[in-house]
Amino acid sequence: MAGVRALGVLSRLTSRRYALFTGSNFRTFSVAPVMQALTHVNYEVKDNVAVVRINAPNSKVNTLSIQMQNELEEVMKEVWANNAVQSAVLISSKPGCFIAGADINMIQSCNNAEEVTKLSQGGQRMFDLIEKSPKPVVAAINGSCLGGGLEFAIACQYRIATKSKKTVLGTPEVMLGLLPGAGGTQRLPKMLGLPSAFDMMLTGRNIRADKAKKMGLVDQLIDPLGPGLKSPEDRTIEYLEEIAVECAKGIVNKKIPLRKDKGTMQKIQDYVMSFEMVRNQIYKTVHSKVMKQSKGLYPAPLKIIECVKTGVEQGQIAGYLAESQNFGTLAKTSESAALIGLYHGQVACKKNRFGSPEKEVKTLAILGAGLMGAGIAQVTVDKDVHTILKDTTVAGLARGEQQVYKGMNDKTKKKNITSFQRDSILCNLTGQLDYSGFEKADMVIEAVFEDINIKHAVLKEVEAVVSPHCIFASNTSALPIKDIAAASKRPDKVIGMHYFSPVDKMQLLEIITTEQTSKDTTAAAVAVGLKQGKVIIVVGDGPGFYTTRCLAPMLAEAVRVLQEGVDPKKLDALTTGFGFPVGAATLADEVGIDVAAHVAEDLGKAFGSRFGGGNVEVLKTMVDLGFKGRKSGKGCYVYQPGLKVKEVNPDIGEILEKYRMTPNPAVSSDSDVQYRLVSRFVNEAVLCLQEGILANPLEGDIGAVFGLGFPPCLGGPFRFVDSFGADKLVEKMRQFEAVYGNQFTPCQLLLDHAKDPSKKFHK
Repeated sequence: MAGVRALGVLSRLTSRRYALFTGSNFRTFSVAPVMQALTHVNYEVKDNVAVVRINAPNSKVNTLSIQMQNELEEVMKEVWANNAVQSAVLISSKPGCFIAGADINMIQSCNNAEEVTKLSQGGQRMFDLIEKSPKPVVAAINGSCLGGGLEFAIACQYRIATKSKKTVLGTPEVMLGLLPGAGGTQRLPKMLGLPSAFDMMLTGRNIRADKAKKMGLVDQLIDPLGPGLKSPEDRTIEYLEEIAVECAKGIVNKKIPLRKDKGTMQKIQDYVMSFEMVRNQIYKTVHSKVMKQSKGLYPAPLKIIECVKTGVEQGQIAGYLAESQNFGTLAKTSESAALIGLYHGQVACKKNRFGSPEKEVKTLAILGAGLMGAGIAQVTVDKDVHTILKDTTVAGLARGEQQVYKGMNDKTKKKNITSFQRDSILCNLTGQLDYSGFEKADMVIEAVFEDINIKHAVLKEVEAVVSPHCIFASNTSALPIKDIAAASKRPDKVIGMHYFSPVDKMQLLEIITTEQTSKDTTAAAVAVGLKQGKVIIVVGDGPGFYTTRCLAPMLAEAVRVLQEGVDPKKLDALTTGFGFPVGAATLADEVGIDVAAHVAEDLGKAFGSRFGGGNVEVLKTMVDLGFKGRKSGKGCYVYQPGLKVKEVNPDIGEILEKYRMTPNPAVSSDSDVQYRLVSRFVNEAVLCLQEGILANPLEGDIGAVFGLGFPPCLGGPFRFVDSFGADKLVEKMRQFEAVYGNQFTPCQLLLDHAKDPSKKFHK
C-alpha cells in the first residue's frame, strides 16, 4: 500500500571508553584535580593544548543537557585560567557521536516559553564565550554533529572532521518544530551565506563531511583508519585527536591561518549581498517556497526566516534576542509537541520489544519480483543478508532484478557507495524461477497478488520445500493473516509483514500477528524489519489490520466528495491544506485505483455499511476503462513521463456524472469536507485501539504518519484528538451522522474521551 514519505531524524550510535595513551608528541601531561568530580566532561593538557573530552555517561549519544553545559562552562573557565594552556581541542569520547543536539527532555520539562527562552540564552552565552575565546578552540568531529552540537562546533575557531560515513553535520531542529536556538540562525548566514544557511536550517538535512568542507562548515578532513591492534573506531578517534592537537599548536604558532583569503566568486557574492534589494528578494523567495510546501501549517520555518532577517538587517543583538524568544515560543506550540512526540515514537518503534529471536535471519527468500517484491529485496541485499528473489516468468524476474540494480546504482551516483560496494552488495541477490535453495531460507516473504487462493497455493508450495524453522510472512495489505495461515501446517510460523510502496523510501513496516503467531516469530520479523532500517508497528490481525483499515473509509469519503461535484484538484487542495503531504485524489492514484476498489469491496463485506461512502462502482468503472492510477498513466489524473505537472483526467467526468450525488449544503463547506475525511480516519484509528488491534496510541500515531501521510504537524490521529478535543470532534461527527448515517457514528472510546476532558491518549 502506498503512502507518503515522512521524514524523521534518528542516528543509531555506538559508545566506548576512551583509552589514554602517551607518546613522544605528548610530553606534558596534567589533570586538574578540580575536574575529577565531573561526570560528563574532563580535560588533560598535551603540549600546551587542553584536550577537552565529552562523554555523557549511560548514553549512546552526547546531548547538550544542563549538566553537560554546566560542566563544559566550568572546564572552559579552568582552561582559560590555566597558564600552561595555549589552545584547546574539543573532542567526543564516543566514536559515533560528537554531539547529537540539545536534550529534548530538558526543553520539554520547561513550564512555559519564558523558561525555554532562558535555556536558549544560556546556550548563546556559552557559545559566545567559545567564539571570543582568547585561546583558539579546535572542534574535532567524528560522528553526528547535529543541532546544538553543530552550533557548538561553528562557535569554535577551527573544525576538523573525519570522512567517516557516520560523520554528518546538520540543523534538524526544524523537524522538531524548533529552530537553532544557540546562535545558529546568526552564525550560519555569516559563515555560509544566506542561500546555503537557509537550505540547511529549513530542510534539516544531514550534510556529509566532504560536502561540509566544500561549503565552509569544516576546515580540514581526515580519513578514518582501518583495523589494527585496536578497532577502526578506536584508532580513528586517537588519530583525530592527534591531528587536532597538532592543528591547535599550528594555529598558536601562526602556521595555520584562521582567516582564509576570499576567492573572486566569494567577493562577488559578498558584493551582490551588500544590496538590500537582493537580500529582500532572497527573503521573499524563501518565504514563498516555505508557504508553498508547508501551507503555513508549520511555524518553525517562518520563524527561522524571521531570525535570520533580523540578525542581518538589524544587527547581532537584535538577532540573538529574536532567536531566543522565537525558540521559546516555538517550543510550546502544538506543532512542536506533535513533531517531538513523533520523534519519541520513532525511537520507540526502532526497538525490538519482543526480544532477540532464537535464530537470526541470514537467508531471506521473496516470492514475486514485482514492485513490492523487488523493493523488499532492495532494502535487504545491502544488509548482509543473502536474498533470493523468485518469480514465475523470466521477464518479471528481469524487471525485478533491474529495479534492485537501479536502486543500488542510484546510491553509487550519489556517492553513498562505490561501484565496487554496489557490485559486492548485488552478489547477495539470487534471482530464480524455481524453489532451489529455499531449504536454506530462514524466512520467506510472499508479495504475490491479493488473492487468498493464490496465497494459499504459494504457502503450501513453500512449506513443502523449506526447513521447519522457516518463517512465512505475507505482504498482504488487507487480507486477514489468520485466513492465510488456515492453509499452513505450522500457523505459529505465519505472520504479516505489510511494506509500503515505494519500499526503499517509505519508512513504515506494519507487522501483523495472529493469536497463533509465536513470540519468536514476531521477534524475528521485527529484527528483519529493523535490519532493513524500518520504523515498525506490531498490530493485531483483522480485515485491513490498522493502516489499510484507517485509509479505506477516508478514501471512500473522498470518492463521495468527488461524486458530489468537487474537482480532484480541489479535493487535493483541501487535504493538503489540512496538512496531508499528498492530496486524497493523488493518493488514490498512488495506491492504485484497482487496489482501492479491491480493498473497498473486501472491507465493505467485512464491516458493512459503516465502510460505505462513495459508490465503489465509480472505482470499478475506472478500472474497467484502464484508469488504474499512476501505474497505468491515468487515474484521477493523467501522468506523462517527464512532466511533473499533472492534469485532471477528462474522461472521469462522465463517470462521476453518471454516479452524481447531490451535496447537502449543511455539511459541504471546505472545512466540512476536510473534517468529513479526517474524522472517518481518526474514528477508525481510535476504534482499532478500542478493539485491541493497536497495542498503544503511540504506534497508532506512528503508523498513520509514516505509513499513510497523516499530517505530521498534528502528530497522528491520537495526538490530534488530544489537542483538538474529543468533544469537538464528536460534535462535528454528530452533524455528519445526521446526514450520512452510521459512517460517522463515533466509537465508544472516542465518546468516553469526549465525556471526560481529563482523559488523554498521550500524557
